[in-house]
Amino acid sequence: MAARTLAALSAGASLLVLASAAQAQDHSGHTAQPTQAPAPARAADPHAGHAMPQRTPATPPTDHSAHDMSTLPGGDQGAEHAMTSALGAWPMSRDASGTSWQPDTSEHGGIHVRQGDWSIMSHAQINLTYDSQSGPRGDDMPFVSGMLMTSARRDFSDGSTLNLRAMLSPDPLMGKEGYPLLLAAGETADGVNPLIDRQHPHELVMELSASYARRLSDTDSVFAYIGLPGEPAFGPPAFMHRMSAMDSPEAPITHHWLDSTHIVFGVATLGWVHDTMKIEASSFRGREPDQDRYDIERPEFDSWSVRASWNPSQEWALQASYADVTAPEQLEPGEDETKLSASAIHTRRLGPDGWWSSTLAWGRKTNDHDESKDAWLLESAWSPDDSWTVFARAERIETGELLPGPGGGHGELFTVAKASVGAVHDWTIAPRVRFGLGALYAINRVPLGLEPSYGGDPDGSMVFVRLKID
Repeated sequence: MAARTLAALSAGASLLVLASAAQAQDHSGHTAQPTQAPAPARAADPHAGHAMPQRTPATPPTDHSAHDMSTLPGGDQGAEHAMTSALGAWPMSRDASGTSWQPDTSEHGGIHVRQGDWSIMSHAQINLTYDSQSGPRGDDMPFVSGMLMTSARRDFSDGSTLNLRAMLSPDPLMGKEGYPLLLAAGETADGVNPLIDRQHPHELVMELSASYARRLSDTDSVFAYIGLPGEPAFGPPAFMHRMSAMDSPEAPITHHWLDSTHIVFGVATLGWVHDTMKIEASSFRGREPDQDRYDIERPEFDSWSVRASWNPSQEWALQASYADVTAPEQLEPGEDETKLSASAIHTRRLGPDGWWSSTLAWGRKTNDHDESKDAWLLESAWSPDDSWTVFARAERIETGELLPGPGGGHGELFTVAKASVGAVHDWTIAPRVRFGLGALYAINRVPLGLEPSYGGDPDGSMVFVRLKID
C-alpha cells in the first residue's frame, strides 16, 4: 500500500509538471522559460541523475562557479539552459543514473517548472514491445516498459544544494516472469524457481532518493546520496540511462555483472569530486529485489562498494569499481559475491542534432567458492539527426545459470554470446512529445553442451512503439 501511495504521489507530481509546461507553451510552440528566483552564483539544474536525451546538447560552462543562463546552440528559445549539476561544479550533462557519470557531450533533457524556491523537472518514456524469441526455450509475448521520473531541487545561499528524485516504472504490468530474453538469467518470479531465458521486470518504484552537495571551491565538492530504493557507486550508468543503450527495448544479458545494483532497497553514498575526477563509496543492501514488484523492502546496509570515475575530456567517461555483496540472490541466501567493473563511454557530437555514443564494459563476479565469471559488452548508437537512431550491441558472458544444478543452484559453466542490431524512427507530434517506431534482430551463440537445449543457435526479434515526453 505504501509503495502504491508513493507511486501515485510521484506520478501526480510528474503529470502536474508536464501539464504546467504544456500550459506555458508560447505562440511559437516553444516552452516558456520560468522566471528564475534569486539564486546563488552556483545554482544549477534540478536533475542530477537519470538522464534522458534531449535533442539539443547541454554545453558545458567554461566558468564552473556559475551556471550559464544563455540558450543552447541553434537559437531555440525553448531549449534548456546549460547549467551545472546539483552535486558539483560540472555540467548537468555529465550526470547519469544514481551518482554515475557519462561524457559531458551527452544529451540531457526534461520539462522544467519553477515552484517558489524549488526547480522541478520531469520526463517520461513508455515502450510497447512485441517480443519473439525462437527455439525450444523461446517464447512470444507483448510487454510494456519504461519510466516516469520527477526531481525537485533547491539551492541555498551558502552554495549547497538539496535534490529529491522519484522514478516509477510500468514494468510490473508485464507480470512477475518478465519478458522472454534468451541467455538472460537472474532473480525469481515465485521465490522458488530462478528466471532463465527471461528478463525480470523492474520495481514499480525504481528510485526514491535524496542528495545534498556542498561546493568547496570552483572545482571541488562533496556530496551525500541516500535512496530507498537507490543506486550505489558501482559500474557504469544503468543500461536504460546510457545513450548507447537507451533506444533498445531489450536488456543486456550482462546486466547482472555490470549494473543490476541500480535498484537496491537501502543505499548511502559519500563522494568527493575534484574537477574531472570523482571518488565515492557506498553502503547498501546486497539482496536483489524479491518477486513482489510493488512493495518497498526493508533497508539493510550489509554490503559496500567503491568507485573511481574520470572524465579526461568532454567526450569520454571512464570508471572502475569494486563491490562486496552479501547474499545477492534470494534463492542462494548463503552465497556472497565480490564484483569488479571497468568501463569506457565515448560520446561525440555530429553536426547540430546528431551524436554517436559507444560503451565498452567488463565485469567479473566471484562467489564464496572462488569461482569467477566474466562478462564483456560493446554497444553503440548513432543518431544522425532528431528522427533516426541506429543501435547495436555485442556481449559475451560466462554463466552457470542456464542449466541449474541441484536445488536450483548454479550448474555447469558455459560461455555464451549475443549480438543485436536495430533502429527507431521518431516523429515530433507536439512540443516536447515524440512518437517512435522501431525494431531489432538478435543472434545468440551457444556452445555444444547447450545446443540440444536451445535447438542450435536461436535468434530473436522485437518490434516496438514508444512515447517520449522530455
